[in-house]
Amino acid sequence: MAELSVIGQRVPRVDAWEKVTGQAKYAADYSLPDMLWCKLLRSPYPHARILNIDTSKAKKLPGVRGIVTGKDFGGWSWGWMPATRDETPLAVDKVRYMAEAVAGVAAVDEDTAEQAAGLIKVEYEELPGVFDPEEAMKDGAPKVHDYVKNNISVEYHWNFGDVDKAFAESHIVREDRFRTARATHGYLEPPAILAYYDPTGYITVWASKQSPYFHYRHLAACFKVPLSRVRVIQPFIGGGFGGTKNDSLAGDFCAVLLSKMTGRPVKYIESMEEELATSRRRHSVIVYSKMGVTKDGLLKAIQHRVVADGGGYTAIGPLSMYLNGFMTTLPYKLPHFKFDAYRVFTNNPIGAAMRGHGVTHTRFAAEIQMEMLAEELGIDPVEMRMRNAIDNPKPGEIYETINKVTLKTCGLKQAIKEAVEDPLWRDRDKLPKKEGAISWGTGISGSSYSGGARQMGHQACAAIIRLCEDGTVNLITGATDCGQGSDTVLCMIAAEELGIKLDDVAIKRVDTAYTPVDPGSYGSRVTILAGQATQKAAREVKKQLLETAAANWQVKPEDIEIRLGEVFVKSDPEKKMPFIRLARIACYSGTGAVIMGTGYSSYGIEHLDLTNGIGNGGCSYSFTAHTARVGVDMETGQITTTDFTIASDCGRLLSPVQAEGQIEGGAIQGLGQALYEDFIMDRGKTLNPTFLDYKMPHALDVPNIKLIDIVTDDPFGPFGAKETSEGSIVSAPPAVVSAIHDATGIWFKELPVTPEKVVKALKEKK
Repeated sequence: MAELSVIGQRVPRVDAWEKVTGQAKYAADYSLPDMLWCKLLRSPYPHARILNIDTSKAKKLPGVRGIVTGKDFGGWSWGWMPATRDETPLAVDKVRYMAEAVAGVAAVDEDTAEQAAGLIKVEYEELPGVFDPEEAMKDGAPKVHDYVKNNISVEYHWNFGDVDKAFAESHIVREDRFRTARATHGYLEPPAILAYYDPTGYITVWASKQSPYFHYRHLAACFKVPLSRVRVIQPFIGGGFGGTKNDSLAGDFCAVLLSKMTGRPVKYIESMEEELATSRRRHSVIVYSKMGVTKDGLLKAIQHRVVADGGGYTAIGPLSMYLNGFMTTLPYKLPHFKFDAYRVFTNNPIGAAMRGHGVTHTRFAAEIQMEMLAEELGIDPVEMRMRNAIDNPKPGEIYETINKVTLKTCGLKQAIKEAVEDPLWRDRDKLPKKEGAISWGTGISGSSYSGGARQMGHQACAAIIRLCEDGTVNLITGATDCGQGSDTVLCMIAAEELGIKLDDVAIKRVDTAYTPVDPGSYGSRVTILAGQATQKAAREVKKQLLETAAANWQVKPEDIEIRLGEVFVKSDPEKKMPFIRLARIACYSGTGAVIMGTGYSSYGIEHLDLTNGIGNGGCSYSFTAHTARVGVDMETGQITTTDFTIASDCGRLLSPVQAEGQIEGGAIQGLGQALYEDFIMDRGKTLNPTFLDYKMPHALDVPNIKLIDIVTDDPFGPFGAKETSEGSIVSAPPAVVSAIHDATGIWFKELPVTPEKVVKALKEKK
């Protein structure tokens, strides 16, 4: 690769100034004259029939301007696929989880709206609930939705190879049951929206959405207006990892409908308690894993039976279950694989997407079970992984898994080698194993995650670059920076391709009235696909500029170079000019010209096959080797994580500062789900809906983190980039659990591994 001037440099974020000075405006910061406030009334039951809603007292309260119930939306419902559109903006005939919204109020201030919501009287007929997915699948269980049998909202059955024959030929076969917990995204900004439905029939909203074009389609469909009459203006996003920020909510629809009814802007801000009690959360998943290996520890077959708690509605469940399965054939060579998945309706809050979507559950189960087998065989856990790890394909070659996932690069073996050569693993036997009541252990894991993830329907990212006559450029894209730093990376790509300085590129915030339609920010797709679009747009602008310069100097365009704001002829450095002068020549020549470039991304891979699990769910794959050191108090069960070493194959790091921050952040989220995070539920009610009671890692819980970059230069991504950040949330839990086993001699198969579970297991061991 040619020498790069901007890519790979450690530069500050392009939005850093606005954020550190408090100038960045989030959805809750926006207001309009004559604005009303919206509050929701929520159900006190997890499962009940709605018999009657009486709004008369609420309407009489001074300051109330409008009230809506589910029937006001005319039976419209939404969901990820046409066959699974089972959720209405407000509950109509039945509530299916605790605190589901049943009515919305608009009033002159927030307190009045909340008081009015409390005056709405709803008559319910409480119904039997079902809260365990395996119980919900049984004949005779209470039905959450009548249109499905045994409460199964999504199921897949894949069979690659011959697992029965492979198990019969295996030296050892293990069967274990694993379980992952319900987890929240933990962003500091709760959902918020300001909506105005103007008299001419245009809908304008300022909403905290990391995929604003999802929301724009939902609003157009719900209110039966053309897409051209829906405008979603995207403020800064206070963190987004999927779930609530990637979908529409009751408050969003109510704010728009109440604005239409009243003719005034309406603002809705969800409280953090509402968010934690009702929001879309990571599925709790049970994984029945069966794994067979040879005497030498080579994988023969894996069979997974997965049961996921889907909560009251389907949402993005079909994709969640697909992701549970399709990447089990990575990052190790696997000749036979069987997968049976069931996403089950319960009367719990909705299970949906979260960072590391789908892969965290089954990768945790497979990684720990493989290490269990290594222990039984007496094989070193590193050697076990190296024997099974996929090799890095040679340039121009492709590795294909049994379910036809294709890899052009795979740095797993190199990542494992680098991780185990680090002192954290290399010198583990030199460190004390016991210090008083503390027992120390070191663990390891390997993982993979897809980049450029796909859903159904429109998937192309687009970018527009406009050259200004002073040599600066505007970058316009529909891709969202929801905190990951992608705006900075896209600006770096544009600057590198054009040969200008990063400061000369200005990116505009997403506004669906002006920016190109974009699938959204999820599945580690923005840098790869919006980056590819930006690269193409910049090259189109550069082509026009090179032609202008070539005509000026009477040379061929390919003889000219642009670098760091200087334009020159390669063979004659005396022929040179500043980029700003070339820009003026290009814009002013003759009658003048408008210099613009457009670009859009393309996959070049097959249709996404959810039903059969065949093919690529993304366009490239990251690989991670992760080691962890923990101390376990053998009396109290308290676990302290002191060190992580993370060797990541993310292709080429375009912006090391952003990438490293994402890897570290993902690892800490993974640590939280390994040791702390779980919604405590009692018959559908969330008992810990505050950050005081929902435990997450604090600053003092964060270990020392060492990062090692494994550069593989993937041919698909711009400048060789691949996914970063989601690989580390997948790799952290098995690495931590492996370390806990090293410290205690006990394998833990349910997350999170809390002090109570440790103490109980130690007592049982004795």
